[in-house]
Amino acid sequence: MSIEPPAGTITIAGKTVSRLGFGTMRLTGPGTWGHPEDFTTAVCVLRQAVNAYGITHIDTADAYGPHTAEALIRHALYPYPDDVLVATKVGMIRPAPHVWAPHGHPGYLRACVEASLRRLGRERLDLCYLHRIDPKVPIEDQLGTLQALKSEGKIGHIGLSKVTSEDIRLAGKYIAVAAVQNVLNVRDNFDPALELCRDLG
Repeated sequence: MSIEPPAGTITIAGKTVSRLGFGTMRLTGPGTWGHPEDFTTAVCVLRQAVNAYGITHIDTADAYGPHTAEALIRHALYPYPDDVLVATKVGMIRPAPHVWAPHGHPGYLRACVEASLRRLGRERLDLCYLHRIDPKVPIEDQLGTLQALKSEGKIGHIGLSKVTSEDIRLAGKYIAVAAVQNVLNVRDNFDPALELCRDLG
């Protein structure tokens, strides 16, 4: 049986990747907490996504596990093929299974990026999302930290996750927003951020 690669490509963070990406949140344990029940199968799934199905866009976050998914990706795919984009997210703390809380303190964001670089075995994160905008920290401080890390060569491009159109416009005053990761499916109402992203390219 031949396996067809996902139809079409898109450009994200300056790299042409498969239109269909692979999200790694479900490779962790129950509640997006801890290690997968079957480590070998999780590694196999990652390798098949890239090698058998032609997926070249891998999405993860330091909060998945926490830290589990990034380590799995390195174990499965390092050294990374040149055409594979690994996007990760920072700025969320995980005190327990099923519990998520934004934490956008500049020192924490910097520590997250440094730790993600080590877990993934990279010198630069091709695409790093702010996992959530922390309402307790000025947005210019959160984005300014990521922009400083970009200037240092530790981040290639900056994205936003679970944001509104207003958030995107505000963020655009401080950074070049390379990508937005929002929920989009047939059960939810249309997200106006989609049209804004299309308008902004």
